[in-house]
Order: sequence, then structure tokens, then C-alpha cells
Amino acid sequence: MISILGISILSGLGSDAAEHASNMEAGRTGLRPLNELLTDDNYGNLQAGWIQDRSLLLSRKWAPASALALHCALEAIEDAGLSPTDLKHAAIVAGSSRGNAYLTNWPGRRPFKLMAASNSMHGEIASAVSIELGITGPWQTIASGCAASLDALGYAKMLLDAGIVKFAIVLGIELPLVPEIIKHYQHTGVLTTNGINDPYHLETSGFSPGEAGTALVLTSENVSNAPKITGYWCNSDADSPIGMPSDGRGLRKCLEQAVTNLPEENITAICPHASGTLLHAQAEQSALVESLKLSYLQIDPLRANVSECKPAREISLHPLKPFTGHSVGASGALDTSILAHYLRENKLPPNLPNLTAPPAPFSLPEKPVPFNDSTLLKIAVGMGGHNSIISMKK
Repeated sequence: MISILGISILSGLGSDAAEHASNMEAGRTGLRPLNELLTDDNYGNLQAGWIQDRSLLLSRKWAPASALALHCALEAIEDAGLSPTDLKHAAIVAGSSRGNAYLTNWPGRRPFKLMAASNSMHGEIASAVSIELGITGPWQTIASGCAASLDALGYAKMLLDAGIVKFAIVLGIELPLVPEIIKHYQHTGVLTTNGINDPYHLETSGFSPGEAGTALVLTSENVSNAPKITGYWCNSDADSPIGMPSDGRGLRKCLEQAVTNLPEENITAICPHASGTLLHAQAEQSALVESLKLSYLQIDPLRANVSECKPAREISLHPLKPFTGHSVGASGALDTSILAHYLRENKLPPNLPNLTAPPAPFSLPEKPVPFNDSTLLKIAVGMGGHNSIISMKK
């Protein structure tokens, strides 16, 4: 098992884990009209979530996403009770769909021309942390779309399991609220057009974009009372560059692999991807129901239609994007950091009130719920058909 020692969280919902939790438990979101940030363009009623303290994104040396990565890494290291010296040989693994692409003309920034090539590279997110903190372990930046930072967690887990390093710093960084990126999302048709912030609603039309920065410090040591990452699985749909099969078969197979590899575990909670697009809502629900048929043990095991059977136990869902917006490549690690904060207190996070629940056995609790000797799955799905899952325990 991999222990989570330290976390840092920064999004439109708050500047640290405690503020995120406080807002979630009060039923507040970090979403507001995007026109308040990007005043030069008309974005209609599009809601988005952004980091309030823009000074954290300004550096003459480093591009904005790299400056954010450095801030988050330092906070997570402090939360872990370690120093950069303790982490001298740690791995640094970042996840971001675009890194610093499109961020060269960041408002208020006066960059060094000498750094222009570095500032345009995905890898600078991880290398900036390595250079500024003097960490000499391997670094990597993964760019598998919206699954990028969950894959970064999985990659770090493999490095730790293999004994290559003892510690790893995982980063999830995304700053998608620039006009060029928003226009790409609008042209592709994945942004919400009706403002419904309810990912399984029958009329959900797309997602509300969000900025986020998060970091987790991991160790291969079994640290008492620390949240654990116990498994990692991934595969591909080989189907579409922008969508996914309507039956969610790629995700279903990935979930089935996770369930098969966790035969003794009591899976009682799932943090789904739940992006907000209608196609994803339908595909993810199908994948969840089909992959977890073993939850339907009553009334008659011979019934072909599992939806007619009574669930043996309830599985709580915890979609977090309704609170934070969809932070694209940072979303997997962002959700994991929020989950880890709650797991430290033997709880799971609440849901935004009045969300639409998928079919049984799934529920959407609106208050934090106890979580002790059980397993939680976190799902991420990347554009281009990439599915990733990690399992977590207290």
C-alpha cells in the first residue's frame, strides 16, 4: 500500500483542504460567471471556477502552470511534515492536459525571453519543482487528457512499488481559463450550454471549466492512519478522439479489472469522473451498473435484468466536479486530494444538494458519511478514450 503523507489543494472552491471542505459542507460551489474573469469576451452564462489569488501564477522565470506547481508542492511537503532535504531523491510526477500551452501571454506577466522554450514545455511543471527544491529523483509530466493527474498517481505508485524511490510528489495542474482553450471546448461542444450543474441529469449538456492546482506527497512506507492508495488500473477505448462508446465498454472493462483484483475488498464508495456531458453521463452509468453486478445479490440471482434485482448493499457516489468545475488534467489528483482530506477523518465528502442519482445501488449522500474498513474507487476518463482508476482505503 502507498501512504498519502501530505496534500495541498487550490481551486475556485478554496485555497486549502479545510476551506474546500467547509464550502462543500455548506453546499457552496466555486463556480461564478466567467465574464467576471475574462472581461474582454462574451461567454454568455458560462460558469467557471478559478484560483482567486492570481499572484500565485506570476513568475518571471517560470510559466504560470509551473509557478502553481511549485506553490502546491511546497504546501504538500509542509503538510507531510517533511523538508526538501528529506525528499532529495523523490520522484516528481505531474499530470496536466496542456501544461503551459497557450499561457505565454498570461495577464500581468513579464517573462524572461531566455526561458521562452522552457516556458512552452509540458515538462517544465515537474522540472521547476525539481530545480527549485533541489530534488534529484526522476521527474515526469503525463498529458493523458482529463485522466492525466490520476495517471500521474498511478505512475508514482508503480515507481514506489518497484522500490525505485521511497517518496514521490504528484502534481495535478491545469489553467484552462484562457480564451483560446475555451474556444476549443466550445467548438467541440463539451461546455455546458444550459448551466445545469448536475452530471447525471437527463438534460445535462456539458461541463463548467475550472482551474486547479494540487499536490500529494506519497511514500512506500505503511504509515499508520494515513490514507492509502491500494491499486491502479488503466486502459483505452480505441474508439473516438473526443467521445466514448455509449455503453461505456472501455470504462466497464477497466472497472471489472479493478473489481477482479480486489476480490476481498468491500467497495462501498466511488468518486466517478462525472464530467457533465450527456454522453459521458449515459456511458459512465452503464459502466458502473454493469461492472458492479455482484452488488445485486437479491432477489433472484437468475434474473437477466439486474435493474429488477434488489441491491445487496448501497454504494455511495461522490462526484466532485459540481463543486469545483472540471479542472481537466488536474481533476483526478484534485478529487484524490479532497478524498484524502476526508479519509484522514474516517469520512467521505458530501455531494452538492439535489443532484440526480444513477440507478440503484448508487446513492448521492448530501452530508459527510463515515468510512472505515472499506474501499473507495476514483475514476478518471481522458478525451481520446483513456480510462484510469485508483483504489483507496483509510
